[in-house]
Amino acid sequence: MKNEINNEEDLDFEDYRDQEEQVVIHTHERVNQDLCGEVIKIQKGYVELRLTTLPEMLADDIGLIHGGFIFSAADYAAMLAVNEKNVVLVASDCQFLSPVKFHDEVNIIARVRHKEGRKRNVHVEAYVLDIKVFEGEFKTVITERHVLKLKLLDKEEEQSGTKEA
Repeated sequence: MKNEINNEEDLDFEDYRDQEEQVVIHTHERVNQDLCGEVIKIQKGYVELRLTTLPEMLADDIGLIHGGFIFSAADYAAMLAVNEKNVVLVASDCQFLSPVKFHDEVNIIARVRHKEGRKRNVHVEAYVLDIKVFEGEFKTVITERHVLKLKLLDKEEEQSGTKEA
């Protein structure tokens, strides 16, 4: 996926128009898209991913894909739909509706459905062909700083004795 243009002369008018509408990814930049899904389309509050199942995802010798990989792709889609630097998952309510097997291609769609302050609720659906295999509601929060830095500050303050009771 092309995230930036180096030279406007390299584009024709149609490509330039598409670039104006393109959204730059601001979160989860280091996620392995082979394991969590490849970004197919991203807009403000909306994302489509494609997860191609791999042998590393197998749960058994019959070809069942472990549900954790489907959940991971759905979580990644939710984070991208919010697309804020410091978005974190705080809760989810998910249903695994049909099994996914090796060689299946899973298409994931995530839409931000509700915004309240720093909170975002994201609805995620996943399909293999026309069969819905997963559906979930993901509750996220946008923090001012990286969640690990927030915890690190608390620990540093406790160790130095500067944290007030």
